[in-house]
Amino acid sequence: MSTRDAVIVTAKRTPVGVGKPGKGILSGIHSVDLSTVPIRAILDESGIDPALIDDVIWGCVSQVGEQSCNIGRNAALASGLPESVPGTTIDRQCGSSQQAIHFAAAALVSGQADVVVAGGVEVMSRTPMFSNIEGGDGPFGPLMKARYPNLVPQGVSAEMIAAKWGLNRTELDSLAVESHARAAQAEDDGLFAREIVGVETRDGLATTDQGIRRGTNLAKLATLPTPFKEDGVVSAGNASQISDGSAALLMMTSERALSLGITPIARVHSTAVIGDDPILMLTAPIPATRGVLQRSGLDMEDIGVFEVNEAFASVVGAWLKETGANPDLVNPRGGAMSLGHPLGASGARIATTLLHHMQDNGIKYGLQTMCEGGGMANATIFELL
Repeated sequence: MSTRDAVIVTAKRTPVGVGKPGKGILSGIHSVDLSTVPIRAILDESGIDPALIDDVIWGCVSQVGEQSCNIGRNAALASGLPESVPGTTIDRQCGSSQQAIHFAAAALVSGQADVVVAGGVEVMSRTPMFSNIEGGDGPFGPLMKARYPNLVPQGVSAEMIAAKWGLNRTELDSLAVESHARAAQAEDDGLFAREIVGVETRDGLATTDQGIRRGTNLAKLATLPTPFKEDGVVSAGNASQISDGSAALLMMTSERALSLGITPIARVHSTAVIGDDPILMLTAPIPATRGVLQRSGLDMEDIGVFEVNEAFASVVGAWLKETGANPDLVNPRGGAMSLGHPLGASGARIATTLLHHMQDNGIKYGLQTMCEGGGMANATIFELL
């Protein structure tokens, strides 16, 4: 290690709630207030002086209403951080808080910062998806529409991916069944206990993920409609859930960790972000995985665990076919189909789960990647320390 490696000291998340008004366990909590839960938790666990934090880099996709006006700064202030601690909010669609980790690592390695909080939030029950693009002529503009006249919704892209890679309904539903089974088993085994911070709600303390559906099976999933294509293969059952949640990581240079007497969990070994076809849209994790491996000097065989965001089962299915990864090593504690997908928080949520899994099992290298709106993907390799 160098003195300026970007290391993760601690990572925490809230339980993930169903993103439905009045029904989700977190739906009564403002996005700013929910953001304070993991931020305070990582500070409490690390015991560092909050005045040491150089920046808060916060992911959030629907930056409107309760999530507008730079929620990263608002979350820092609401968390009780000194006024000297700045905050910023970024949107790389579903990869926003994974990108926050990348930006934090870049700031640490380059000498622009010594201590950074990276994470994100999305409370979709209070700020619905697409509420930030209502009105006007939409987000694309005439020139982009001229270049890409055939842009489609993500669900249609998921159907196109399934067709291109020859993934049938049973294959996709099987991935969903496995996701719920793994998440339920992880919960039963107490594997989420160290990463989840309980949230006080109007109904009491929420400590477990709400979206896990025990007993999910192929027969049940086969009855669900395919809204994006008649006689298609993509259903609500083999797609990610609309969710509420927040997650945060405390990152610093290896030198600062040493001076504070803190033993880090892992370091950010390598990062990559790449663009791909905006019509297929969700395929970029494939080249992003290749890119981060090439940048790292590692091979697929060196990676002991993979997290591939389950935006749709077809995304994971195509990634598996292209990379040849061992399915047993992919999303071992479940993914977005079972745990949920609070957009701006998902990258940090996945990183938190991945890092705890690596710790629990002594896994040296872990890789996470996720598809993003507009045809992009981030990929990150963490190295256990």
